[in-house]
Amino acid sequence: MNNSLLRSARLLGAAVRALLVLTVLTGILYPLAVTGVAQALFPGKANGSEIEADGKVAGSSLIGQQGYSLRYFQPRPAHGLGQNPLNTRYRLVLSGATNLAADSEELTRQVEAAKAAVVKDNSVPGYRVRPSDVPADAVTSSGSGLDPDISPAYARLQVHRVAARNGLPVAAVEKLVEAHTTARTLGFLGEPRVNVLELNIALRDLVAKR
Repeated sequence: MNNSLLRSARLLGAAVRALLVLTVLTGILYPLAVTGVAQALFPGKANGSEIEADGKVAGSSLIGQQGYSLRYFQPRPAHGLGQNPLNTRYRLVLSGATNLAADSEELTRQVEAAKAAVVKDNSVPGYRVRPSDVPADAVTSSGSGLDPDISPAYARLQVHRVAARNGLPVAAVEKLVEAHTTARTLGFLGEPRVNVLELNIALRDLVAKR
């Protein structure tokens, strides 16, 4: 009986020691090491890829924003975003997709309405947008509804409208888009893209310098 209790006590003691050691290793030392390496080598990414403007955080390069006026470049649609009606303390936006099938009549109506809006909003005197000019990302939501990027084609389509509404030369806005176009990762992963928040901050700075 005593031997059994001693054996159980030893096993329990070993288990407690293992728990303490693993807690220190995986719960304290490993997170500190990973955080330290991330802060030393990738401080921007480790802190949420924040974008600053006028000394304040304007957002993250990883999360798209809605609500820009037509003086600015527009992001992708975000039909999948939702609200939490149970939250009463602050406005909470829920990320998500529409989950509409490719043959959904509602999706078709959304795309057609978005295309008509893009054509109307971006057609200015001397520059007419045709429906066939509208790229797919201008009329479809991303899977999360929070895509921070648009295609270079969609950015270029908006150049004349942005230039006209801000009193800027078209060439200057085109140059701005080109400067903020990111190529494929490693030259072959993904597609070329333009970060809307970064582009709009640069646009605002350009307008301020007029």
